[in-house]
Amino acid sequence: MPTDVSRLRTTALAATLRSCQLFQGLPAADVEAVASFALLRNVAKDHYLFRETDPAEGFYVVQKGAINVHRVSPAGKEQVIHVFRPGESLAEAALATEHGYPANARAVESSAVIVVPKAPFLELLARRPDLSLRMLGSLSQHLRVLVGLVDDLTLKDVETRLVNWMLKRCGRQQRGAATIELGSTKRVLAAELGTSSETLSRTFAKLRDDGLVEVRGASLLVPDIIALEARFRGLLGEL
Repeated sequence: MPTDVSRLRTTALAATLRSCQLFQGLPAADVEAVASFALLRNVAKDHYLFRETDPAEGFYVVQKGAINVHRVSPAGKEQVIHVFRPGESLAEAALATEHGYPANARAVESSAVIVVPKAPFLELLARRPDLSLRMLGSLSQHLRVLVGLVDDLTLKDVETRLVNWMLKRCGRQQRGAATIELGSTKRVLAAELGTSSETLSRTFAKLRDDGLVEVRGASLLVPDIIALEARFRGLLGEL
């Protein structure tokens, strides 16, 4: 029976790992090899997965919930780097350094993460150079996130940042309407945008009154993408 339970556990963890970009396309045997030494950890809302400078135990794949990765300034101001959601991996950079984690990670919802321990994973990388290349690709994706954060921080006004966030999630549509799934609470979105929940609600109300967005529970309806783009250009002073 223990063997059957262990096999079921490995199969369940492997299913989550396959949903992560880092492991997509790998042979099933390789994914199951990682799952065999991975661990599942529950993180209660507002509890920390790790703190800055904590010794790195490995990296993580979010199974459910949302993990807020952030830095805290000397003045105590929290700056969100990214909110990681199911299927996303985080803290891979810790595999390549002897230093601790470079940021803090806190659950903003009741969450579960897969912990991929450092030592056995590095042993696997030594045998599988192709997986090392995938790790580089994942780190490059995180770098793009950081570059995007720097760009967004130049948009000082909350309305400008929110409209920019919405336009990015309208996909490739050039005109017409679009539906955006929030994927989390407004509190989490407010943290991503570097503002308070109250200010975010007021900004949504302003856009709603101007006919640019409809808030429908966990979804946003943008009735006219072109109008929203015009609002963004106007906020940037381009009109």
